[in-house]
Amino acid sequence: MADEPELEPGVSTSERQQGTPGARLRAAREAQGLSIQDVATRTRIAQRQLEAIERDDYAALPGIPYAVGFARAYARAIDVDEVAIAADVRNAVHNSEIGANRYEAFEPADPARVPSRALAWTAAAIVVILIAAFAVWRTQLLTPPTGEEIAQQQQAAPVAATRPAAGARRPAPVVQTVVFTANDDVWLRIYDEAGDRLKDGLMKKGESFTLPPNARNPMILTGRPQALTVTVGGKAVAPLGPPDRTISDVPVNAEALLARAAPAAPAGAAAAPAGNPGVATPAPPPAVPTPAPVGGN
Repeated sequence: MADEPELEPGVSTSERQQGTPGARLRAAREAQGLSIQDVATRTRIAQRQLEAIERDDYAALPGIPYAVGFARAYARAIDVDEVAIAADVRNAVHNSEIGANRYEAFEPADPARVPSRALAWTAAAIVVILIAAFAVWRTQLLTPPTGEEIAQQQQAAPVAATRPAAGARRPAPVVQTVVFTANDDVWLRIYDEAGDRLKDGLMKKGESFTLPPNARNPMILTGRPQALTVTVGGKAVAPLGPPDRTISDVPVNAEALLARAAPAAPAGAAAAPAGNPGVATPAPPPAVPTPAPVGGN
């Protein structure tokens, strides 16, 4: 326990205590008719800490900086010289037991500006998370790829090379023209998937109709399929149905028509010889009639 400070000659203990920072603050508060709770409301300092300041019990406070800061806020709240009070508190602290510890220069002028413990822990947690994320990133950056990863990258490289470059235009598909030609008078209706009629009515013999290239899934309805000759890109396709049989919802776009079988060859057409296709076999020479025998006399 520290030795009691020697008293000045002619000064009593009660008179000396009246000159302490806490005693002066309490006397000024009582002279203004304020309670300790009123000062706590003004300074936003806990009442128990203000009571410790009035008792000059600085060991009950969180630390030396808080003792000085709280005393300054107390003095400012009751219009007492805060600079003088802060100087007296520093001297009192250095002469007390807690003065043996190193004095820190930081003094919170306003307790409301002192960060709370929860805020300090939150900031520390954020710093730890950032450090851990940076360490993981550095580890992944400096770790060499494994054999499996190299093999996967080599397999993905040819696939990426075959893909068209960004912004490159793909070649437009070739549109095959579909033409319907009536080889006899025929009624028909050509419509798209929405039911819109592209051609509806009687087609006279020799009349033609070209299917619009932007038709969406066009189909046909007719009762005489054999009266129509259909070509795709100038190439004839097989009849759309058996003769004099009504057909309906038959697709007539270029893809569907090209998928149909080619039209059968006309009956009675001579087949090409198997030996050399495209070369006609010469006809055999006509038979020479045998002359009748000449009779005798």
